[in-house]
Amino acid sequence: MTAQLGGTVTPAAGLTLTRVGYGAMRLAGPHVFGPPRDRERAVAVLRAVVEAGITHIDTADFYGPVVVNEIIKEALRPYPDSLRLVTKVGARRGADGSWIMSRHPEDLKAQVYDNLRNLGVDALDVVNLRLGDMDTPNEASVADQFGALAELRERGLIRHLGLSTASAAQLDEARAIAPVVTVQNLYNLADRRDDALLARTAAENIAYVPYFPLGGFTPFQSGTPAKVAARLGASPQQVALAWLLRRSPNIVLIPGTSSPGHLRENIAAADLVLPDDAMAELNGIVSRTAGSGVPGDA
Repeated sequence: MTAQLGGTVTPAAGLTLTRVGYGAMRLAGPHVFGPPRDRERAVAVLRAVVEAGITHIDTADFYGPVVVNEIIKEALRPYPDSLRLVTKVGARRGADGSWIMSRHPEDLKAQVYDNLRNLGVDALDVVNLRLGDMDTPNEASVADQFGALAELRERGLIRHLGLSTASAAQLDEARAIAPVVTVQNLYNLADRRDDALLARTAAENIAYVPYFPLGGFTPFQSGTPAKVAARLGASPQQVALAWLLRRSPNIVLIPGTSSPGHLRENIAAADLVLPDDAMAELNGIVSRTAGSGVPGDA
């Protein structure tokens, strides 16, 4: 089964992730706010994720807020021994659905406790510290924030730590405080500004988790994946996911969906073989080198 999911990565002892994971963000209502239109289907999708052998579910208590974590708990608890729940802290939601960055060390700790309670676990497998401005990293110090999470790791409430929307300098600063097992940044065929950081994480056995893996294409850029997909009998989305899996062995995908059929299509992308000529065409897409301005998370 793991071969059908692109294999696995093990960035730390006790942390083995299937390279095709699942992003739970889309289980919330419109704009990642409020309950889903069909809670039973959301539960069914999560159970299908586990039945498929996926061991990596990405979530956050600010999805909904709370809603997604509660659905995960309803659908999957008691959790399979192999399942790893990866969550994020660093934001909260306003009553109007707005996104409010909240990175004060004490509130980060409170967000960890919220995740523990709403997922119904004694310890979180991985907590990613959400940084940056929208989808663009900045160079603000992370010492106080990451240090607060490292304290909870020392107390056994968090097993592993990661970063999201992070720069190379922030990764350096964080690693001086505690081990970093994941970096979750914007990266896809159309936006490869993180190439250098991707190469570094591969060399240092850090799982690189690209968010927004299927978005941000201009009409010109989307033409090449569509042509490759037509030749291979696949969808352009499957081609984009297969390219990411082949791009670097430390890439772990977390495509999100609330549809069982779409979930099956995402999983099937791991079995899509991209010939060398197809890879050359896809690599030739001119990617963004400046800010995208595209909102998104997992």
